[in-house]
Amino acid sequence: MTIDEMYQDLRSKLADTVPDAELYYKAEIAVEINKLKKEKNAVILGHNYMEPVLYNSVTDFKGDSLELSRQAAKTDKDVIVFCGVKFMAETAKILNPGKTVLLPANAGCSLAASITAADVRDLKRRFPGVPVVTYVNTYADVKAESDICCTSGNAAAVVESLGAQTVIFLPDEYLARNVARETGKHIIFPTLDAVDAASEDELDYQIVGWRGRCEVHEKYTVSDIQNVRQQFPDVVILAHPECSPAVIEASDFSGSTSAMIRYIAKTDAPHYLLLTECSMGDNVAASNHDKTFLRMCSVRCPHMNMITMENTLHALQTGQIEITVPEEIRVRAVRAVERMIAIG
Repeated sequence: MTIDEMYQDLRSKLADTVPDAELYYKAEIAVEINKLKKEKNAVILGHNYMEPVLYNSVTDFKGDSLELSRQAAKTDKDVIVFCGVKFMAETAKILNPGKTVLLPANAGCSLAASITAADVRDLKRRFPGVPVVTYVNTYADVKAESDICCTSGNAAAVVESLGAQTVIFLPDEYLARNVARETGKHIIFPTLDAVDAASEDELDYQIVGWRGRCEVHEKYTVSDIQNVRQQFPDVVILAHPECSPAVIEASDFSGSTSAMIRYIAKTDAPHYLLLTECSMGDNVAASNHDKTFLRMCSVRCPHMNMITMENTLHALQTGQIEITVPEEIRVRAVRAVERMIAIG
């Protein structure tokens, strides 16, 4: 595709979202990225939260964490460029130890940073024999301490699949509460300080949670929803499961980013509002020109926002930033990740 062809393609999708001069400038970069991608036998995986031009021009596969994990597991390319955040790139490396995995910027995650492997080991000592479910939004050493991983799209199914009376579910507080609500389980959140073991034994619980939160999704409130409904009574509101249970209850649909995309494709509402990272709203609107989306968006993930066209090109040019996972951690983490993928 030539620069002019790339520009026209992007303009047809993003003219209402991205300034025209920016589209042409980024079309030039996109053509160069796609050329290098072929030369280096690379694949680019793009999360649904990527900025619109990148998402619509250079990604070979788009999706949520589960879909991109599946693509990473089966790719035959030598190089994986992960346009997402570090824990996602680590997951790709866990599944592909012999491939080069590149992350265009050192993009972290507030949720992944909320728990450490030592925290998990401490919980396992306090609740011996209880299986550990960790959200895929965690770093490799935390996954290595886990029995199985999950995504927002299959979290309840993963918990149910264990057939256990009690599970430890880490680290997202709101996702854990929403899973507890969906599965009818009672959840507790242990204190960080040590407590008497006998007191812990007396607690009534089926899910042991953690106090991690996504810095984007925790910002949405029920008041936001009420204000929008006053102005647009016919709006259909979709909320990510990392939002609070109160926000989920006040919304019309809750699901992973890919589940939201499928829901919108299959329905026909006068207005839609997505309570998730802002760029996803732009990306969904670009693929659904016949539908109307409300923009209540001042919430961008500062970490996802670090991934740009420019540093994606730089990653291919320089082979930086290369993701590594120590083998002793990888071999333990891969079991938990593969179990997640198998459940789907």
